[in-house]
Amino acid sequence: MEQKISVVINTYNAERHLERVLQSVKDFDEVLVCDMESTDQTREIAERHGCRVVTFERGRYNIVEPAREYAIHEARYPWVLVVDADELVSPELREYLYRHISQRDCAEGLAIPRKNYFMGRWMRSHYPDYVLRFFRQDKTHWPAVIHCAPEVNGRVERVDKNRRELAFEHLANDTVSDILRKHDTYSTNEVARRRQKRWGVGAMLLRPLFRFVKSYMIKGGFRDGRAGLIQALLDAHYQFAVVAKLLEERQQQ
Repeated sequence: MEQKISVVINTYNAERHLERVLQSVKDFDEVLVCDMESTDQTREIAERHGCRVVTFERGRYNIVEPAREYAIHEARYPWVLVVDADELVSPELREYLYRHISQRDCAEGLAIPRKNYFMGRWMRSHYPDYVLRFFRQDKTHWPAVIHCAPEVNGRVERVDKNRRELAFEHLANDTVSDILRKHDTYSTNEVARRRQKRWGVGAMLLRPLFRFVKSYMIKGGFRDGRAGLIQALLDAHYQFAVVAKLLEERQQQ
């Protein structure tokens, strides 16, 4: 029996890149847009492209993960590709996924590399940035925890990072201000996951230092020029913010 793929896109005020994203996934069997009560033209754009649109009420949630869990189980077909509203899917990746599911003993999940941009250039230091986005619907659960990966009951493989034509193209290209705003939000949410950690003052120095060395030296950020240096320092800043907020919370308690 022929296997089919549903593309799932979670949205909230995502009109900026949505036209390009939907154009890149139009040849899949289904495109399901799960909208979290957008106030811009997101729904209109999705409907104009013939997508099936469902609504997930934002309510008390300020993270996307509960909507992801809802959306993947609303999809009609057994295989699901989750795409962010600012990511492009190449024709090569689409063909690769259909070949994958045609194999008799294929893995139940695939982690896909992603190309990220900063200051207008592709960042080597943030590649391959694997994201687990392709899986069997009936074997997958997405926990309601920020930045949590889906849990796949089965074998998970990685797409070869050297085949860059198979990577997601992440269009975000955030500014420094965008990144700092996200750091504040994400680090606050991450504290909830890190409360069991017994980090001390030393972690405020060592974790940012390790993250800087990893980003700038080990992963090759130095090859990205000034943008690579700024990105590595921003990565270190995020680690500092997480540890500092955790220590602050502990002190207040």
